[in-house]
Amino acid sequence: MFREEHEQMDQLQTKLDELRRYLDLDGKRERIAELEAEIARPDFWNQGDLAQERLKERTGLHKQVDGWDKASAALEEARLLVELGEEERDESVRQEVSANLAQLRRQVDAMEFARMLSGPHDANDAIFSINAGAGGTEAQDWADMLLRLYLRFCEKKGFKTTITDYQPGDDAGIKSVTFTVEGDYAYGWLRPEMGIHRLVRISPFDAASKRHTSFCSVFVFPQLDDSIEVDLQEKDIKIDTFRASGAGGQHINKTDSAIRITHLPTGIVVACQSQRSQHNNKAEALRQLKARLYEMEMEKKQEQANALTGEKKEIAWGSQIRSYVLHPYRMVKDHRTGHEVGNTDAVLDGDIEDFIVAYLLAR
Repeated sequence: MFREEHEQMDQLQTKLDELRRYLDLDGKRERIAELEAEIARPDFWNQGDLAQERLKERTGLHKQVDGWDKASAALEEARLLVELGEEERDESVRQEVSANLAQLRRQVDAMEFARMLSGPHDANDAIFSINAGAGGTEAQDWADMLLRLYLRFCEKKGFKTTITDYQPGDDAGIKSVTFTVEGDYAYGWLRPEMGIHRLVRISPFDAASKRHTSFCSVFVFPQLDDSIEVDLQEKDIKIDTFRASGAGGQHINKTDSAIRITHLPTGIVVACQSQRSQHNNKAEALRQLKARLYEMEMEKKQEQANALTGEKKEIAWGSQIRSYVLHPYRMVKDHRTGHEVGNTDAVLDGDIEDFIVAYLLAR
């Protein structure tokens, strides 16, 4: 009588069993117990940042464990409901069971998708940078459009963003911008966006209304916690102070306490001008520098060709990961996955989750 529902429940049970093994739920429960014991200690709050990290870790573990427990309980409830319907030979129960199973499938699918965000730092906050490339004023305007796109995306995901460095363009747009992103799996969601982004459109800055192609690069780095050590010596860094200025508008606080740090061995430059305190700007700039150095070292260890200070792709034709075409037709296409959409306005308004999911699935 409920054969189809039994098959669906068996499939869901198989998926939940796989997730239980993959997520190592037993190990996570043990770790939660350890954290609970640590948090209960009288001196716990004397640990400062470490205490906050422990609370964040506990929250993340609880989210995974509780999600699986709720799904498992919902499946058991569906089985009991089916048994009731079979005993009473009540067809009206089928509709309720179908609705419950549909909702449960969405829950399990979401947990399976979370498996794709299982990189070593995917759960971390992120540092996001946009740099205008070839194309002059066009590229700088494109960088400003991308900034709006990603801020909108982060807003839709419930992420908190803070712009730490903003370099306005000469005539319009921006030369570069860096912002931090705080939220669950912020780095995991944003790392697929790293690469070259290409825009094709009729230029609003060209009196002849000619079609222009411009490029921007996007870099994404994980925020590192204090448990990861990066060898950063004072003799290797140069620190400059400057006054934040330009057309940043609401993006920046115009103060005399902006900080720029140059890592002399690699040439990496980071800056922060979002805080009124020079000390806080320096601390944030150092965090960003450590994140970039760590990412560079990881790429070296993996023998990747595009180490951040080595063979970076030129920000120009032929190296793009995604094209945004507004003329002569309208389409956004990801060249890594082939995923494309025609609603360019929605994409430019931050609707890029399908592109990210397609990339993660392809990986």
